[in-house]
Amino acid sequence: MAVETYVAQDARDEAQASWVPMIAIALGQMIMSFNVASLPVALSGMVESFNVSPTTVATGIVAYSMLVAGFVMLGAKLAQRYGAARVFRAAVVLFCISQILMTLSPTATVMISAQALCGVSASVIVPSLVALIAENYSGRQQATAVGALGSARAAAGVLAFVVGGVFGTFIGWRPAFGILVAASAIVFVLSFRLKSVPGRPEVGIDVIGVCLAATAIILISFGFNNLNGWGLALASAAAPFSILGLSPAPIMIVTGIVLGQIFLAWTHRRQPAGKTPLLALEVIDSPEERAAVYALFSVVALEAALNFSVPLYIQIVQGRSPLATAIAMMPFNLTVFFTAMLIVRFYDRFTPRQIGRFGFALCTAALVWLAFVVRNDWSEFPVLLGLVLFGIGQGSLVTLLFNVLVTASPKELAGDVGSLRGTTQNLAAAVGTAVAGALLVGLLSAAVLSRIAGSPTLSAELQSQVNLDSITFVSNDRLGSILAGTNATPEQVAEAVRVNTEARLGALKIGLLILACLSFVTIIPARRLPNYRPGEIPSR
Repeated sequence: MAVETYVAQDARDEAQASWVPMIAIALGQMIMSFNVASLPVALSGMVESFNVSPTTVATGIVAYSMLVAGFVMLGAKLAQRYGAARVFRAAVVLFCISQILMTLSPTATVMISAQALCGVSASVIVPSLVALIAENYSGRQQATAVGALGSARAAAGVLAFVVGGVFGTFIGWRPAFGILVAASAIVFVLSFRLKSVPGRPEVGIDVIGVCLAATAIILISFGFNNLNGWGLALASAAAPFSILGLSPAPIMIVTGIVLGQIFLAWTHRRQPAGKTPLLALEVIDSPEERAAVYALFSVVALEAALNFSVPLYIQIVQGRSPLATAIAMMPFNLTVFFTAMLIVRFYDRFTPRQIGRFGFALCTAALVWLAFVVRNDWSEFPVLLGLVLFGIGQGSLVTLLFNVLVTASPKELAGDVGSLRGTTQNLAAAVGTAVAGALLVGLLSAAVLSRIAGSPTLSAELQSQVNLDSITFVSNDRLGSILAGTNATPEQVAEAVRVNTEARLGALKIGLLILACLSFVTIIPARRLPNYRPGEIPSR
């Protein structure tokens, strides 16, 4: 990869570009981020409304992220073929419809379907945002716009926790999604201020590539989401089928990875033949760009895992309100928001490789710290400190890695960069959420069973009256009501509560340590990030 000095466009030309289009672009990012960030805050409300487990609600998050990741490359080609502004407006309308369905959903199935529809619309919006920035801004304005897009994502997370927390505590979880109906209408109106660059009819749609990529991503996401329910290796009773006794979940994951490799091989054959590939391989053809993709996947997966684990513990385990969740997570979300904006000030002093290694080292240290200091009260200062440290690392990494991908590719490949970013981030969010749920529930189940086996107070007769095959996170009050339907004595109830409390905290601590190990391993690809001098960008 050659290196050339970055030359800003003439200041007079940059001054002529209005920031009004950026408002529409930023709001387009915010409505998507607000939606998915609101789901963890609404966790307890949905569990109560639909009478389902927390992992079922998490399926809504996975469904959204899975479909965005599966079809975002198709969305990029639609934007190129028909024009980014036109496609963006159509996707915003579809997003609005999905939020109406979400607000009115009577069952968990309808809620998950609404999130799936939302994911389809977002698969078009995500790559359109990058293309719209490239079409409306250039030079230093473009760099500022890219940073603003990352800040908009973080700001939406902050708003989702505040608004969702207040509404969920005093009104209900539905109004938080109802707000997105009105917000979508505002984005639609503002979208007419965007430059309407004509589409390119010569851009073809690689149907086989779409099928390969979407199937691979859906299988990987679906497999990870059902690891706990269907079995990590051997098929459980809940598995829909088995292959020689093996669980279908890991088989789906392996099949998805194989199909992903077939997709890359197919694309390598299609592009030299002069046909439009689903993803331009130029955006990932260098070791630096591939390192950025691996690192981006890791940091988003870690963020998704933490964003699921913390609300799960606060709302379901501690039985606290959505507002309490919002307050507990506010230091983290505010830190991500401000770091995403301020990290660009360090680009002239440090290389992406230096910032990347520092960011993952900080995330690793924060997760290890949290594993040792976390107790049953998330408001404790040591816990808040750990969340702030993780927020600094996460906020700096997401903005940095996105900027590496954007600056490494020519303007005409902005849509492909957007689709690559969307695929990576949303597949990571789906996998991170699914793995967090399966990991924590699996650790909890193992801890509960081991503690029950070592407790002389909890008799075999009592254990036979409680379903130990479906252990999940429940509050002590909920556990007490379950045991009320048995012949448990007060001493046995107290012992069961103690076991439940210790097992939950132990599962969370071990889960955080495992996430810390994953973060530490990602320092390796971060070492391959660009090491170009300040004021320079990579180019071909």
